[in-house]
Amino acid sequence: MVNPTFDEIPKAKLYLVVASTADAIAMVEGEAKEASEDEMIEAIVTAHKAMQPIVALQNQLVKKAGKAKQPIERKAIDKDLYYKVIDLSVDAMADAVNVKTKQARYKAVEAVKDSVKAQLIEQDASLAERQSEISAYLEEVQRSIVRTQIIEEGVRIDGRRLDEVRKITCEVGVLPRVHGSALFTRGETQSLATVTLGSKRDEQHIDDLTGDIYVPFMLHYNFPPFSVGEVKRIGSTGRRELGHGNLATRGVEPILPSKEDFNYTMRIVSEILESNGSSSMATVCASSLALMNAGVPVKSDVAGIAMGLIQEGDKIAILSDILGDEDHLGDMDFKVVGTEKGINALQMDIKIKGLSRKILEDALAQAHRGRMHILGEMRKAIRKPAAELSPYAPRIITTHINPDKIRDLIGPGGKMIRGITEQTGCAIDVEDSGKVTISSPDNAAAKRAMDIINGLTQEAQVGRIYYGTVRKIMDFGAFVEILPGTDGLVPISELDEDHVERVEDVVSEGDEIKVKCINIDRQGKIRLSRKQALLEEDDDLDD
Repeated sequence: MVNPTFDEIPKAKLYLVVASTADAIAMVEGEAKEASEDEMIEAIVTAHKAMQPIVALQNQLVKKAGKAKQPIERKAIDKDLYYKVIDLSVDAMADAVNVKTKQARYKAVEAVKDSVKAQLIEQDASLAERQSEISAYLEEVQRSIVRTQIIEEGVRIDGRRLDEVRKITCEVGVLPRVHGSALFTRGETQSLATVTLGSKRDEQHIDDLTGDIYVPFMLHYNFPPFSVGEVKRIGSTGRRELGHGNLATRGVEPILPSKEDFNYTMRIVSEILESNGSSSMATVCASSLALMNAGVPVKSDVAGIAMGLIQEGDKIAILSDILGDEDHLGDMDFKVVGTEKGINALQMDIKIKGLSRKILEDALAQAHRGRMHILGEMRKAIRKPAAELSPYAPRIITTHINPDKIRDLIGPGGKMIRGITEQTGCAIDVEDSGKVTISSPDNAAAKRAMDIINGLTQEAQVGRIYYGTVRKIMDFGAFVEILPGTDGLVPISELDEDHVERVEDVVSEGDEIKVKCINIDRQGKIRLSRKQALLEEDDDLDD
């Protein structure tokens, strides 16, 4: 379905936003519910076909009303200078780009660049004013060496094979005081994820264009400067952090339990402690581990992998688990998040003009193998959710009351519900439907609050015995309060086994008597019997 409505999107198994030219896919962003690789490819191809009439219409508009494009003056390459840069740098740069660790590699590459500039300026002092041009040539040398090595030799910057994933280590419960935590490390990329569980009142309230939205699951991604070896001021959340967090959210959300099965608000915070490629995918893996450590009954575990592409003419190399440099110098950044059964989220940025279906199929197949490997490594740390929640996590108890009883629970000006909260220390939320949610880290306190609420809101049941207080005496019987705010009539004929002339002969106002509920009519009027309660008491004595 092309361009679905807002009502249709939630029902879909897969939802993608695709951008393309007439010839090639340029960008893909989307989510799914364990969709297969074949379903993803068909969706992307369908979107590309659907955009052809739109691109054709745009071209027609350009012909009728478009202005001539501004000419681009391409700066001519100084071939003599360019070849000098190559001669001075190529051997040293080849060694520098193959240094295994990120920071050491950066220093080695910078040292080569500084050395080449110094040598050139020593030969010709006028080149001191052309250092930016020399830097561009050096960047091209570096790019060419890395890409040629991958295409021709199948060897990557850190020595891995094209489809090889870096070493992975996983730990859970690294922060015992939080509700759930996990540390996921893949090469030089590391995410520390923490899970916090809360009640309904902790949901995020969003005043959206379509109305008020309450979000029970939040995933926040932080990328501090120290994670890439920088020292600078930490400001507000940037668009990069928001984008990475949103991608991870889309990948993790499908594995979460339903609200009926797990009535908690969940917040995950991913702190990136070190980054060298695909910290958003590390966030997905760390989040999955932390949720299981917290005891959240997730449907399955989930992992993410970032894929890359190098294309030179007809030669193509697809890379698994790309480094930051491979992303920067490559032709594609393709992130895939999924479970053992299928894909949950997808994000793809293309830097080249065309991407064939064959390349897309090969990339998704290789991503699937990488994802299965990562899931296998994660399962060495934890395979299923913890049996119990953290002792520091709130316990949530849910009950339903008659909506007509909500006013009795809340009390005038909220006095009653505030009193229960002060007495028990529990957080209590009441919905218009009559659903009552009690949350507290103290299980005994939650049960105490539940007992109080039941006492305030329970309703009479036919056949049940109650100990009530006589509130009012009439000629035809006595009104007895059997529950707080709930009374029923004991007719004079139901006061005693023998005939009763006057109600006052049997009971007085303020007496506590045992009665049985024998009927509740359509108007809710309750009919009680002291006689039947006494008869049942006699039967018990006989037994």
